[in-house]
Amino acid sequence: MQELILEITVACQEAHTVKGHSRQVTMIPFTGQAEGPLFHGRILGGGVDTQIFDANGCGGLSARYMLEGVDAAGTPCRIFIQNQGNSREGFVPWVVTDSPLLASWETEPLSATVEGAPGGVTVRIYRKI
Repeated sequence: MQELILEITVACQEAHTVKGHSRQVTMIPFTGQAEGPLFHGRILGGGVDTQIFDANGCGGLSARYMLEGVDAAGTPCRIFIQNQGNSREGFVPWVVTDSPLLASWETEPLSATVEGAPGGVTVRIYRKI
């Protein structure tokens, strides 16, 4: 069983792509908002989704961003998230935070979904319960 801990509404900006001889890399900068039962805030300074695919179309993404906001105790805090994976095998985020209330997110097994949305994507991060 899983519990939703964070929903991030991402607004994508212009993508930048380089097509090499063996791989294609696309970087997509983004902004957005995050909401959850224990945190709400925004993406600080923008994030970037880096998508790397080989000539066969195999690959995945690695999105990195920092959130700034307030935890459920009312304490201002920051959360760094790196979300890696692909649509076939799933997405695995890892977290670093300065919030004492959210410290367990750094060591708990987390999973994520990424769904298309108008102008971007919606990322939902879950923990096992």
